[in-house]
Amino acid sequence: MKFVIIGGDAAGMSAAMQMVRNSEGHEIVTLERGEIYSYGQCGLPYVLSGDVDSTDRLIARTPETFRDQYGIDARTRHEVTKVDCDHKIVFGTDHHSGKPFQEKYDRLLIATGADPVVPPWEGKQLQGIYSLKTIPDIEKIIQSMDHRVQTVTIVGGGYIGLEMAEAFAARNKQIRIIDRGSQLAKLFDKDMGELIHEEAERNRIQLNLNESVEEFKGNTRVETIVTDRGEYETDLVLVAAGVVPNTSFLEDTGIYTSYQGAIQVNAFMETSIHDIFAAGDCATQYHRIKHTNDYVPLGTHANKQGQVAGLNMVNIRKPFKGIVGTSILKFFDLTLARTGLSEKEAVQSHIPYQTITTNSTAAAGYYSSGDELTIKLLYHKDKRMLLGGQVIGREGADKRIDVLATALFHKMTVEELLDLDLAYAPPYNSVWDPVQQAARKAK
Repeated sequence: MKFVIIGGDAAGMSAAMQMVRNSEGHEIVTLERGEIYSYGQCGLPYVLSGDVDSTDRLIARTPETFRDQYGIDARTRHEVTKVDCDHKIVFGTDHHSGKPFQEKYDRLLIATGADPVVPPWEGKQLQGIYSLKTIPDIEKIIQSMDHRVQTVTIVGGGYIGLEMAEAFAARNKQIRIIDRGSQLAKLFDKDMGELIHEEAERNRIQLNLNESVEEFKGNTRVETIVTDRGEYETDLVLVAAGVVPNTSFLEDTGIYTSYQGAIQVNAFMETSIHDIFAAGDCATQYHRIKHTNDYVPLGTHANKQGQVAGLNMVNIRKPFKGIVGTSILKFFDLTLARTGLSEKEAVQSHIPYQTITTNSTAAAGYYSSGDELTIKLLYHKDKRMLLGGQVIGREGADKRIDVLATALFHKMTVEELLDLDLAYAPPYNSVWDPVQQAARKAK
């Protein structure tokens, strides 16, 4: 059989490697619109900050590695613009030559990811305005970091906005975050969000919340950002206003989409068209707590869905078990972690719930009294089943969020959290883990 994969990053190449490892005699063609394969997008902010010394460190495998070691026909600068599902042909442009190309397939995987959202603001074409998704994006930003850039404006207070705020701060820039919402990191509940705001202010980040960007001004380079509440001078703008699935080329194919164009897939990564699969940031993910398909574009999900898609494409039936909505990020001295449902999501899902929030320490209190850890649990009002958790602190949040994610996956109640045999020694924990301390207080 001939397999064609559109997209050469996490989902696409995870699938390709499963095909190589679990079958023989097939032709595998991967079509990537950029020049770089299999790199860690989540590491991009840390190249700017200097924590990672080169973008080369982010690349897992090159196109040459896929070709020479694994026999995959890995092509670069091949942008797919149309799919003919009836005749099983993909069409596009080879940007090396500028000529059109077409490729027949027996089975097709769409793993095209997502693109940054840049609203149609006036002046968005000015120099000094960037978005962040690829290695070339971060390299352009780094190349712009000369003496002219002192003031940076970040549009959007989500994960990328927060990570990049810290990265710019590491380069001693003055930073302003503008967000049309009332809080940063809206995946967290409002009470937990206050801890994030305090950390931003501690690090001299100017917050302009409940404020919407209207236009940019400047001659050839951005000089001013205009909002519905004022004008601010700026030397550089990063637009971090979210992402949208890269699926517009699938119009009129009959492939079902939802959530701003994310491709609807079943547990086996199959789309509504026979022999066409989808995975990663261009596809939906089944949410185990909401019991419905959701759209949570993360690298963890992309790699897992890609692996599942690759196996199913070579007739090894394996389902994707779904997500519970776990994410984590570093924001200056804090770790921000969450899993499951927020209060807003519980309300939207019509689930009766209760919450408990506690302050503890990451280790035994007498050993490390300064490592305060705030834990919030969300649980079903009647069934007592855990619904979600949020953890913010300087130490130990990563360990606790993984415990909660595992508990959510296995549908545990708050009382069952108390039965967990968690590791204890004073440098690492209290006799009762902070998660269990919170569970004990659940009414």
